[in-house]
Amino acid sequence: MKSASGAPRRHLSTSPFKPPPPASPAERFSVNDQVTHDRYGLGVVIAVEDEIAVFVDFGSRQERITTPFNKLYKL
Repeated sequence: MKSASGAPRRHLSTSPFKPPPPASPAERFSVNDQVTHDRYGLGVVIAVEDEIAVFVDFGSRQERITTPFNKLYKL
């Protein structure tokens, strides 16, 4: 659960509720990885900007996709 500021709340040890599951690590992409995107289709990673974003060539367009990569999947 996130508060109004967007920061996750900390779990209290006395809480009767289970702690939230840990966040899964972000997918790591490399140059020349073949990917698919829910909106843009098939593409190839042409540049990686640390763990912040990836640049993908979808043939007709190039897009910068930022983390979290919710709609981007490695093939």
